[in-house]
Amino acid sequence: MSNFLDPNQIIRPEIFALSAYHVPPATGMIKLDAMENPYLLPPALRDEIAQLALHAPLNRYPDASSAALKKALRQALEISDEMDILLGNGSDELIQIIAMAVAKPDAVLLSVEPAFVMFRMIATFANIRYVGVPLAKDFTLDQDTMLAAIAKYKPAVIFLAYPNNPTGNLFDIDVILKIIQATSGIVIIDEAYHAFANVSLMSKLAQYPNLLLMRTLSKLGLAGLRLGLLAGRREWLMHFEKMRLPYNVGIMTQLIAEKVLEHTDVLLEQAEAIKAERTKMYKFLSTIKKIELFPSDANFILFRIPAASEVFKELKLRKILIKNLDGTHPLLENCLRVTVGTPDENKQFCSALHTIVCDTV
Repeated sequence: MSNFLDPNQIIRPEIFALSAYHVPPATGMIKLDAMENPYLLPPALRDEIAQLALHAPLNRYPDASSAALKKALRQALEISDEMDILLGNGSDELIQIIAMAVAKPDAVLLSVEPAFVMFRMIATFANIRYVGVPLAKDFTLDQDTMLAAIAKYKPAVIFLAYPNNPTGNLFDIDVILKIIQATSGIVIIDEAYHAFANVSLMSKLAQYPNLLLMRTLSKLGLAGLRLGLLAGRREWLMHFEKMRLPYNVGIMTQLIAEKVLEHTDVLLEQAEAIKAERTKMYKFLSTIKKIELFPSDANFILFRIPAASEVFKELKLRKILIKNLDGTHPLLENCLRVTVGTPDENKQFCSALHTIVCDTV
């Protein structure tokens, strides 16, 4: 007799209903779909990193507390000594830790829509109810709708990205502060794109006891390291720390991040170069009459164009990969998102898009 069990009998039905997070193959493509920094580190710094790899004790577990890395991050990101730091294997792991920690029966995780897709997905992983509050048509926060949702659902946690992904805009800071004051739960501000916006709520941590702040080094040029951090009061982070898996930040991530943080000027110079290219791209795209552009304070640009999915396919045929958001949310109908790349990559994208629009749209 067979002992085979049907996965439907074992795995939660909401997991069956999910689709895995899709990362399209990009070999041979101009890759402008994942909000990565397109620039390598300078050769001299890469040589220093190579020496770190040469002598790293890979036979040993990494420092479980990441003490030296936390010290470097605290200095580089100007995190007050009054605040604790929790490190994750990317921000995704931190989102998951928080969601799991607050997932009491009937608890709610609330965010806006459209937003970072992992807020919804991780809520499902953690078996906590997800509520998405629609943004206004211009992708701004709808204050009245948000406050009504907070009053109705009494969320345990609210996630807001600042700037928002995939829209690229900064929400009104006054509305965010009203949300923080209105909720009895915690508010997590995800500042993944901070380097391209030059604004932060880091200084507000001491003022609001229920405010926590996430950052990542991925958008700054270290996406391959998978390092995210959560800053906030010890009374919160001491409990989240219990849920962090041992040795979640590997030894090479710790060593390389520490070394690169000694050269934050390099990262900031690259961020400035990306912002300058963003301005050029925005100016060019604004000359194409059939495109509706949305303001961006991130390292990508969201735009709406007729027959977006066809345009996406035509770009892909030309070996240019961007993000197709058409069909992912009603507010994103016919929307595409392009990451700001190198000057040459951006030129090729703009030229291809112009040709496609003039020929087919």
